[in-house]
Amino acid sequence: MAERERILKIRDLRISFKTTNGQVNAIRGVDLDLYKGETIVIVGESGSGKSVTTKAIMGILANNAHIDSGSIDYVWYDEKTGERQERDIVQMTEKEMGQIIRGRKIAMVFQDPMTSLNPTMPIGKQIMEPMIYHYKNSKKEAYAKAVELLQLVGITDAEKRMKNYPHQLSGGMRQRIVIAIALSCDPYVLICDEPTTALDVTIQAKILELIQDIQKKKDLSVIYITHDLGVVAKVADYVNVMYAGKIVETGTINEIFYDPRHPYTWGLLSSMPDLDTNEDELYTIPGTPPNLAHPVAGDAFAPRNQFALNVDYEIDPPMFDVPGSATHKVASWLMHENAPNIQMPASLKHRIENMKKEGL
Repeated sequence: MAERERILKIRDLRISFKTTNGQVNAIRGVDLDLYKGETIVIVGESGSGKSVTTKAIMGILANNAHIDSGSIDYVWYDEKTGERQERDIVQMTEKEMGQIIRGRKIAMVFQDPMTSLNPTMPIGKQIMEPMIYHYKNSKKEAYAKAVELLQLVGITDAEKRMKNYPHQLSGGMRQRIVIAIALSCDPYVLICDEPTTALDVTIQAKILELIQDIQKKKDLSVIYITHDLGVVAKVADYVNVMYAGKIVETGTINEIFYDPRHPYTWGLLSSMPDLDTNEDELYTIPGTPPNLAHPVAGDAFAPRNQFALNVDYEIDPPMFDVPGSATHKVASWLMHENAPNIQMPASLKHRIENMKKEGL
C-alpha cells in the first residue's frame, strides 16, 4: 500500500466571533487531516462549525471572527521548481492568501450557485477571470481553457454557453459553472460546502458523480461539508462528525457507518430516513445545540445525551482511540476503560445490519 501524503493538517483550531450578545466560541479545538487524492466529509447539525472551519482554511472568515489559537498547515509544490512548500495559513497575510492560496491552491464550491455567480457578467468571463488574475494568461488562452472546463463539467454547446448569463441557466448548470470556476486554476484541494443543497435529487446525484469523476482525473483532495448522511455514504473516504465546534468522532466511512461509538453519531444515523422500519415516526435527537456564547461545562452534548455519565457534566472528554483501529477516534467518556458497557440502541443496530446487507 502506497504511503499517504498529508497535505493539510489542522491542530487545535479555535475561532470566536464578537457579537452584540458577547463572544461566541464557535470553533473549540478542531483537529483535522487531509491526504492527497482522498475525500473527507465534515458532518453535523447546522451551527456545529462545519462552514466556519473551511472558511478559515480559505481565509474568508467574517470581519467579526478571530482565530484565537491553532494552526492550519498546508503543503503544496512550487509550479516552477517543484520544491515542496509548507505554510501555516493562519500566519499568512490577506495578500499572500489571495495571491498564493485562495482559488489557486485551494478552491471552494458554495451551496447556492446564484450567490456565487455575478448576475451581470457572462459565465465565460467569470471562468476566465481567475486564470487571467493568477496566471496572467492571455484572453485567448483563458477562453480556450474555459471552453475545455465547460466540457469537463458536462456543459453541452460550450462555446455558445460562454456568452450566457447565470439567469439563463438551470440550477444544475449553474452549479456546474461554479465547479468549472473552482477548477480554473488547477487547485490541489476542492472544498464543497453542501454543493447539492439547492438542487433536486436527480441533479444532486449527477453533481456528486461529476465531482468524483473530476477528482479522479485531476487527483484532487476533496473536503465535503454536509448534514446529509446519504451524501456521506456516496463520497467519503473518511468522516469527521462535528458537534458544537469540535470533532467528536472521526474514522473511515465503514467505521462511522458500521461501528459508530459516539451517542451523537448514533443519533445522526438513527435520524436518517429508512424504508425498512416499523417505527411510526422518524427519530430526532432531543433538545437543541448549546449556545456557544456561554461557557460549556464538560461535554457539550451531555444535556441531549441519554447515555451521559456524571463526568460528562464536569469534564470535556479527550479523543480516545478505538481499540484495533489506527483511524477511529471518539471524544466520549463511554470509551474510557472504567466506563459502563453501554451499547448502541437496538433499533440502530438493526438498521446497520440492513445497511451491511445492502452494501451501503
